[in-house]
Amino acid sequence: DLSWWWFVGLFLVPDVGLLGFLADNMIGSRAYNTTHTLLGPLVLTGVALSVESEVTLALAAIWLFHCGIDRAFGYGLKYPAGPKETHLQVI
Repeated sequence: DLSWWWFVGLFLVPDVGLLGFLADNMIGSRAYNTTHTLLGPLVLTGVALSVESEVTLALAAIWLFHCGIDRAFGYGLKYPAGPKETHLQVI
């Protein structure tokens, strides 16, 4: 029942973690990795299913899709060395 605008508006929200790199590479890598690990959306999926919330399930799906797309394009979890050093490749 949710509009596609939810998807469009929320798809890039996990990338807010990149702003941590403005402060420090360690802070940036931790912030980015926190918003890009699969644990967050999977826990949110469990919560959504337990309380039977379609909106929460949609948010979890958008977050999980974002993480999957990042991995598909080679953007892995970040190392403290900087935003271009990932567990998949050097960007």
